[in-house]
Amino acid sequence: MTVYSVVARNHGGMGNAWFERHRPALIGIAAGLPLVWCSVAARMRVDVTAATAALVLVAVVVAASATGDRLAGVVAAASGGLWFDYFLTKPFHRFTIEDSDDIEVTLLLVLVGIGVTELAIWGGRQQAKASRRAGYLNGLMATSQIVSAQVSTTALIDQVGAHIAELLEVDACDFVEAGAIRRDSAVLGPDGEVTIRGSLVNVDRDGLPVLGEVVLPARHRGVVEGAFLIVAATRIVRPTLEQRRVAVALADQAGAAHASQESAPPLD
Repeated sequence: MTVYSVVARNHGGMGNAWFERHRPALIGIAAGLPLVWCSVAARMRVDVTAATAALVLVAVVVAASATGDRLAGVVAAASGGLWFDYFLTKPFHRFTIEDSDDIEVTLLLVLVGIGVTELAIWGGRQQAKASRRAGYLNGLMATSQIVSAQVSTTALIDQVGAHIAELLEVDACDFVEAGAIRRDSAVLGPDGEVTIRGSLVNVDRDGLPVLGEVVLPARHRGVVEGAFLIVAATRIVRPTLEQRRVAVALADQAGAAHASQESAPPLD
């Protein structure tokens, strides 16, 4: 298992996959907890103020939002506002509010809950991005260590190809010599952009081309030493610009190794 799969499993997979499998239960809990708390707070109305009850409801919304499920956070916020109105504002046990202050508290509860939901989801995305960047860096470092190790150039290039295939989530990534590069194929350039006959491909929207291969040149000091032929035929993949740039860096490491092999003096 490579660095990229470990990062995907730990930071994009295990927790989210568990919540995805149990999503109906999660939504049910997000809707039910505010009901339970408001009913309990109503029984302790003398000791628990409306402001305290509202703060606890916000905490419930935060907990629901921390799962990374926007619907769970919104449901918790809406449920909190609904049951806060029913149990903790006059007239009690009716979905009406007579006091303007209670109306403000209820609306603020819902709005703050939704705002906290979006903030929590944004924070989770930022953490995931940081984790992916760390994974990409570790992958580059691991490949650099392979370059410095006493391994054959063929084995190194095969390993780099496997790294690129997993990084971009494509079907295959095979190395060919510079003379075997087709001139009419899509090209993944040094800036991470993909072009076909000079026209830019919107990978974020359309994904990598599925008809034919994408050529990723392996360069060393500006010279193309060969190329990785990337095939994404079975499904549409949309690697980010950052992923594509990491793939370029990996390919250039293979290009440097290939150039070193070509310049090495023959053994007697």
